[in-house]
Amino acid sequence: MGRRRKKGKAISGWVCVDKPAGVTSTQIVGKVRYAFDAQKAGHAGTLDPLATGILTIALGEATKTVPFAMDSEKRYRFTIVWGEQRSTDDPEGTVIARSDHRPEKADIEAALPDFIGEIQQVPPRFSAIKINGARAYDLAREGEDVALEPRPVRIEDLRLLDTSEPDRCEMEMICGKGAYVRAIARDLALKLGTYGYAANIRRTKVGAFSEENAISLDKLEQLVHKPELSDFLLPVQTPLDDIPALAISGEDAGRLKRGQPILVRNGQEFAKESLIYTTWRGQIVALGHVERGEFVPGRIFNLPIGVRTSDVDYS
Repeated sequence: MGRRRKKGKAISGWVCVDKPAGVTSTQIVGKVRYAFDAQKAGHAGTLDPLATGILTIALGEATKTVPFAMDSEKRYRFTIVWGEQRSTDDPEGTVIARSDHRPEKADIEAALPDFIGEIQQVPPRFSAIKINGARAYDLAREGEDVALEPRPVRIEDLRLLDTSEPDRCEMEMICGKGAYVRAIARDLALKLGTYGYAANIRRTKVGAFSEENAISLDKLEQLVHKPELSDFLLPVQTPLDDIPALAISGEDAGRLKRGQPILVRNGQEFAKESLIYTTWRGQIVALGHVERGEFVPGRIFNLPIGVRTSDVDYS
């Protein structure tokens, strides 16, 4: 019996979607996969249904670079609403505590340094973290007492943008993998002697993915199965923007495809790097490292030599 043919087209690349509120990350993945008629799709880090902004979707061979996108620096803008603590740490939850205290601008700014750098953070009870194989949010919805352990996260920057309204303030955060905006809002409020929750959460950047190279959900649905959709397909190597690239010849690309190492003229320079990737005509061929003047492939990308992702026929 022959091998069953996969449904869809062998399309590879990244799609940066500007997710609207009220849609889950999983639903966006399905819509992108359908729009491109792609065989394989996955996202690099969820956004809460109420949150908006940058959601990165990998198609085909781009799924091999998902870990790099997940480890990328992320930027958020959000509102902290003072005076209430909610079960979900966002507007969707029930009110579980109240306070009449509203922090002053100077007090907020004085507290921010304690939340910058490597900190210990307890994730929200309503989160996707697994406890004995079950998602924390599923257990919380069933009424179970969810106790999550603190874990280290890195906050690169946390700044106050606006305090024009006494019951809320506008914030911006730059962080690493695994940090929760909702937990920051909750903990900052507690430090300031009040309660608070996060609202209007918007992710504006994930590594090289930003609002500038994003497609809205409305635009995506307008361009389903249309050739113009290829304008929004980003290269497989997009998340590797901080990893050195080595341009190679077509002959060397063929060797790497067979799993063979290739000679590198400036091997001493690249030997200092723990990881580099090779390209031919702008298309990624392999991830690996330089050892004794040779590039040794660690992960090979099964993209057709000489065909760019933007050349794929969507008609």
